[in-house]
Amino acid sequence: MNKSINIFDTTLRDGTQGEKVAFSAEDKLRIARQLDDFGIDYIEGGWPGSNPRDMEFFKLAADASFEHARIVAFGSTCRAGSSPGEDRNLQLLVEAGTSVVCIFGKSWLLHVEKALQITAEQNIDIIRDSVDFLKQHGKEVIYDAEHFFDGYKSDPGYALSTLKAAEEAGADTVVLCDTNGGTLPYEVSEIVAEVRRQVDIPVGIHAHNDCELGVANAMAAVRSGCNHVQGTVNGYGERCGNTNLCSLIPNLQLKQNYECIPDEKMEELTALSRFVSELANLNPDIRQPYVGRSAFAHKGGIHVSAVMKNEDTYEHVRPDRVGNSRRVLVSDLSGRSNVSYKAEQLGIKLDKYGENVSEIVQKLKELENQGYQFEAAEASFELLVKRMTGVWEEFFKLEGFRIIVEKNVSGSSRTEATLRIKVNDQVEHCAAEGNGPVHALDKALRKALHKFYPEISNMHLNDYKVRVLNEKDGTGADVRVLIDSAEHGKSWGTVGVSHNIIDASWQALTDSFGYYLAQKQKSIQQKEAI
Repeated sequence: MNKSINIFDTTLRDGTQGEKVAFSAEDKLRIARQLDDFGIDYIEGGWPGSNPRDMEFFKLAADASFEHARIVAFGSTCRAGSSPGEDRNLQLLVEAGTSVVCIFGKSWLLHVEKALQITAEQNIDIIRDSVDFLKQHGKEVIYDAEHFFDGYKSDPGYALSTLKAAEEAGADTVVLCDTNGGTLPYEVSEIVAEVRRQVDIPVGIHAHNDCELGVANAMAAVRSGCNHVQGTVNGYGERCGNTNLCSLIPNLQLKQNYECIPDEKMEELTALSRFVSELANLNPDIRQPYVGRSAFAHKGGIHVSAVMKNEDTYEHVRPDRVGNSRRVLVSDLSGRSNVSYKAEQLGIKLDKYGENVSEIVQKLKELENQGYQFEAAEASFELLVKRMTGVWEEFFKLEGFRIIVEKNVSGSSRTEATLRIKVNDQVEHCAAEGNGPVHALDKALRKALHKFYPEISNMHLNDYKVRVLNEKDGTGADVRVLIDSAEHGKSWGTVGVSHNIIDASWQALTDSFGYYLAQKQKSIQQKEAI
């Protein structure tokens, strides 16, 4: 490996400033432990005194054990007109009990004169005195030069003087912040190079993603001499977010041979990304480089054919290197390679069904032309292949159903589904009420099947999406229903298409139940075979 890079994670502080991102104190502690295990050097936990949640986190962190990472308390320089010893913000940083603190100060005269409304000299004194106060309390001090790049472009001499003030006071690292996210990579390279000529202590970069350049700017800064990089998991952060560590770390380590984390931890990157997404209660970005579900997904038949022969043809790194996996999508762009590869993933050997492959490909194209979408409905695709190759046995058969929706003058409504299904030549007749037609139908089907397959009580509907396919037909348009079901963290997707939304929902719903029961049956057979 080349030069080591210190990774400073600010997911728990700057990341929570992103829209819809929020963590409890316990969530923060769980994430901090994951980051520590992953090999992150610094974990910024929050701003003591800004809110009760951050105060609670630092109390929890004080009792926790971290193998590698150092927990960091964040705050600002002291207020104008007060000495550091009297400043409550700095006092709370000391009381947080962390060995490392990170404070920010102003580098841009626009902010000094218009926002703080103090003189340039007073701002320099504030920076120097604040850093000195924290050093006197035995802290490792990381100084974030807020708006540094904008300040430098406005007045290079003054921006540099703020860094020198922090350095002279004993700061251990100065970090150049592109706070507004508007700086371009070539500007970052030139400015960082000049800072490195002027400053003797380590220099870091804190970039925002407002121009979609957060990762690019961080990489440019490293190339010009920064050995400290701040960012967040999944790029969470204010406005458009921060440097995405899930892209930056593999870019630096796998592409440029820098050492960011222990090499053996790289395969945990995808799991870390999804763990943080789950605790943030946000859907993972499927198109996120390296860790997204689509990062190594192949759809075009020519691509799939080539990847099956040599993965380097359409993959820049091995998926398992970052803990991800290759996916082959089936659609109207599919060829024999897609279907064969996908079937093999599902444990279906198509070699003995050679004549069926062309039929399956043709059927897929026909169904997708009707509006079916199997990319997000892999369970329905598996059932389609098994039905067309004759290896599928239905677990139940519909005899009929009826749905009644009543609405009275008071405005309240009632929905009831009555259902008849046949299982092993035995007809089961059930009825159930629900919040709407699909909910009532789901409850009635569960009620009817439970007698024969009690394990269905463990599965649940995770998501239900309806898409109008031909808007010009108005309320008579065809619709596509996608259902995502789950059991104990494992999920699967099914699809149905019809001009009748109930019929489309029934298709997706019954595929979901059928797939689940097949997986359970397969699991039992495997155990019996041992």
